[in-house]
Amino acid sequence: MLLVLCVDLDDDLGRKTGVRTPVVGRDAVEDAAVALATADPEDSDVNVLFQGIHVHDDLVSEFADGDPDDAEEVEVAAVTGLNGNDVKANRAVGDEVDEVLAGLQTGENVRAVVITDGAQDESVLPVIRSRVPIDSVRRVVVRQAQDLESMYYTIKQVLDDPETRGTILVPLGILLLIYPFVTIATLFDVEGATVLGLISALLGLYVLFRGLGLERFVDDAAARARNILYAGRVTLITYVVAAALIIVGGAQGVETIQAVERAVGGSLTAPALAAAFVHGAVQWFAAAGVTSSLGQVTDEYLVDEFKWRYLNAPFYVVAIALVLYALSGFFLSGLLPAGETVALVRTLTLTDLALALTAGTLLGVLSTLTFAIAESKYPTGAEPA
Repeated sequence: MLLVLCVDLDDDLGRKTGVRTPVVGRDAVEDAAVALATADPEDSDVNVLFQGIHVHDDLVSEFADGDPDDAEEVEVAAVTGLNGNDVKANRAVGDEVDEVLAGLQTGENVRAVVITDGAQDESVLPVIRSRVPIDSVRRVVVRQAQDLESMYYTIKQVLDDPETRGTILVPLGILLLIYPFVTIATLFDVEGATVLGLISALLGLYVLFRGLGLERFVDDAAARARNILYAGRVTLITYVVAAALIIVGGAQGVETIQAVERAVGGSLTAPALAAAFVHGAVQWFAAAGVTSSLGQVTDEYLVDEFKWRYLNAPFYVVAIALVLYALSGFFLSGLLPAGETVALVRTLTLTDLALALTAGTLLGVLSTLTFAIAESKYPTGAEPA
């Protein structure tokens, strides 16, 4: 048996005429087509219904004139979906197809010839195919508007896709703004080349941003920042303070380099530059490390994931800073002229260096042993997974 199935995905038939669907039978479909044509002559679904009737009549005539052994029973039906939601509309069409198939009094296998009016209605074909084999799909369009509706729905789909919309429309919008920006710039005596350069730079940065996929990185970073902010994490504050301390330390390191260069009366070698910078900045960097590590330890304690060994971090930072400060001071003491003092430099002797290295080592070892013993005596819980 052949079932000529007229598909109206957005339910123009039901909404405009009040006809209950599915509509089964030639006369019933013809009445529905006349009712829809009367209600809205410009509706393309009118053509679908009449085309379904035409295909039905052609198939009946063909089987009547052919070999009686090859003749098949032919039926025509109209099914509709819902307006506004493609997923719900497809499900509604599937339900009505099930209802039509259940109402057919035939022992033959049913195959379908689907009649649609364009690309949008054809999105339901997988739903129909899951219920009945499809022999043919026929699209009905007005001859003067060939492929116009398909083009419309293709453009509509592109505009509805956020990724495609951002990739295509944003650069296009920037390009379209070039002329008005240049026109406005000339009113304020700004050269057009300057405006073109700025717009080109913006467009280039946007294309590079999209091409490298940096939007995902920025979105993830923003999400993490929001989570930290809303969760009341102490690290949010300590990281900001640590960043400020690092900036101050960098400035102090540069100032120390300039002071040493004035003292020696010339430019410094690369090792001397590194020593001067470290000597001036290391105490600030150490303060930043201690601040951020204490914030991290506090957050671990608040979420019940604290371990005694986490307290090693600030002591390690202080020990490393002490060693670097002593090494850089000892190196600079040999670089500066005898008896020369620099306000930002503390010159150290070999004895001072040995004491600083010993103190740094002892501080690291003692902190490790102390917190290891504390962990064994007062365990803080199971290891986090």
